[in-house]
Amino acid sequence: MVALRAKTGIDQIRPHMIGDTGGTWPPASIFLNSNESAYGPSPHAITAARAAVTGIARYLENPDGALAPVIAKRFGLRDNQITIGHGSDDLLARLARAYLGPGTELIRSANGYLKVPNYAHANDAAVVSVPDDNFRPSVDRMIAAITERTRIVYLANPENPAGTYLPGAEVRRLHAAMPEHVLLIIDCAYEEYVDATDYEPGHRLVEEAGNVVMCRTFSKIFGLAGARVGWIYGPHDVIDVLRRIALTFPVAAPSAAAAVAALEDRGHTKFVYDANLASRRRLSAQLQELGLEVVPSQTNFVLVKFSDPHKSAAAASDALRAEGIAVRRFGTPTYQDYIRITIGLPEELDACVSAISSFLETRT
Repeated sequence: MVALRAKTGIDQIRPHMIGDTGGTWPPASIFLNSNESAYGPSPHAITAARAAVTGIARYLENPDGALAPVIAKRFGLRDNQITIGHGSDDLLARLARAYLGPGTELIRSANGYLKVPNYAHANDAAVVSVPDDNFRPSVDRMIAAITERTRIVYLANPENPAGTYLPGAEVRRLHAAMPEHVLLIIDCAYEEYVDATDYEPGHRLVEEAGNVVMCRTFSKIFGLAGARVGWIYGPHDVIDVLRRIALTFPVAAPSAAAAVAALEDRGHTKFVYDANLASRRRLSAQLQELGLEVVPSQTNFVLVKFSDPHKSAAAASDALRAEGIAVRRFGTPTYQDYIRITIGLPEELDACVSAISSFLETRT
């Protein structure tokens, strides 16, 4: 029997995260691995989702109509330049389908969001991975990498899995050097967690240019990871293209109802921001006191380096998992000495630090 052949680029797609490594551990009880909000969604969002379940027999006909005006009001945007997706992952995949193909290139920071190359591979496009500066995207190298084949420049700001960011002036310098036919994607999934004073919200550049889009999500600070709702803000022509190739009904009614309620509960969002910032600073300090290197973060996670080969990141991850604590490792050589720890509840982080301390003190 002859095997059917898919696009050749699909053969290059690889998993970008490492799961459990085979230990016979009980189910995890502390989840610090997927950058979900430890504080969950607004109680109003839960109430709204439950109420919407009564109509679950029906499709949500117009998620843009339900969500875009509320998003626009919350963030001071233009609602006719917003479209909704099944998480921001759906929207990034649509952008790749629309603007990439054989003979084209996507430029990204080499150690940025590790799934991004897969979007290009799925469309038989080339990936240009530009070296960074200690996990911080290099604007100079990204500019130098642009060629006549470039169609997309992707920048996560802040980055994942490192948590680094670029100041607004640097993002603008990158954009100023780009040809008009190249699309700049600014993935701002973690923007709501940023406290850096020189950070510029992604939507400002969108409103000044015809070749910039900004992706956002309800999966992080709004605590709705399981609802799978993302949105994008961009020029009218790009938004029109994304709507044309969207899933017929990309968002479930309970998810949309939860998202609307989450946007309206500013108090809960402020609480999560403050709690995350305090815990991020405390966790970073505690890990540094243990002699570990922590990459400065502007997100709801920290990236931690285990330099001692006798106390490796893989062994640390296994030791944590044996205590019921799940953290994240990644399947690229650059990250082999690192684990990423999501900011959990204070007591969860205390348990994590205690387990790491015990691991480091145990003789090999």
